[in-house]
Amino acid sequence: MKRNNKGSYSVEPEMHHEPFDFTHDITWRIFRIMSEFTEGIELVSGLKRPVTFFGSARFGPKSRYYQEAYKLAKILGRAGFSIVTGGGPGIMEAANRGAVDTKAPSVGLNIQLPAEQRTNKFVKKSSGFYYFFSRKAMLSTSAQAYVFFPGGFGTLDELFSILTLIQTKKIEPRPVVLYGKDFWRKLNFFIKENMVRRHRMIEPRDLRLYTIVDSVNLAARIIKRSKRRVYTFM
Repeated sequence: MKRNNKGSYSVEPEMHHEPFDFTHDITWRIFRIMSEFTEGIELVSGLKRPVTFFGSARFGPKSRYYQEAYKLAKILGRAGFSIVTGGGPGIMEAANRGAVDTKAPSVGLNIQLPAEQRTNKFVKKSSGFYYFFSRKAMLSTSAQAYVFFPGGFGTLDELFSILTLIQTKKIEPRPVVLYGKDFWRKLNFFIKENMVRRHRMIEPRDLRLYTIVDSVNLAARIIKRSKRRVYTFM
């Protein structure tokens, strides 16, 4: 409000010196989240017998785990499963590559990161996500089984989220296969000794929510025995 020469006051329009940043508007964020869920659900809901692979993006084609993820995906692809990954390199690329080589559906659900994660060339159907939580829901919601190869924080985050969903009956029980005894045995020891025996944070029966394997054929047998699922959202 400004006083003029006649002694009266006039209201001046508020001046905006910076352009409006719509990316920080709460309404825009809500619509973006909705669109990610809508697009993701449309993609995964049509998949036949999906199996989600998790694991580090840092494994190269010559590593043991890359090669065994590739072999497992090929076996499952031939058996009529769809292969779903986070869409990036490493274990994700290996699984998508195995799917492509058996002409099975090869799906990648990628995430936008500051150091951008490229979508591997073996992804044939894809969706990109800005929010980790919407991507996580799509990776976990419709899978008939899950395979966890060695990985970092992201892999462990996905693992404990899925175990919690099964433990609390938010989703039906389904195979959670931890591949690589050398990597997973110390985590398993921590869970048994600290969470079950010493502190009783979880029940002994919760140890049956996952299975640690060191064989492609054993992992394939466990997954092949899993129950076919009609798509449902959590």
